[in-house]
Amino acid sequence: MTYIVTENCIACKYTDCVEVCPVDCFYEGENMLVIHPDECIDCGVCEPECPADAIRPDTEPEMEKWVEFNRKYSEMWPVIITKKDPLPEADANDGKPGKMELFSENPGEGG
Repeated sequence: MTYIVTENCIACKYTDCVEVCPVDCFYEGENMLVIHPDECIDCGVCEPECPADAIRPDTEPEMEKWVEFNRKYSEMWPVIITKKDPLPEADANDGKPGKMELFSENPGEGG
């Protein structure tokens, strides 16, 4: 099992999760985070830290596409280990359906 980041993170990018990760497996895009599924040690400490409920175990139904999504972008984006402020529109976008249309492939700053 591994944990992965889902669509709920898009346009929010809360980073509470990165501070508790013992293996630094989060990667930062312009408007979301991902977890490298091969680096995650399945400890689960990040899941309850996410205010957007965007971190899910890969054992839930229909998570295969998100595992591959996380793998793809974690290999393109910089690692993030330091908590940052969420995106300015995070509160308005939290829980909003259909957020894939807001997704950006651009990398974040990392750090």
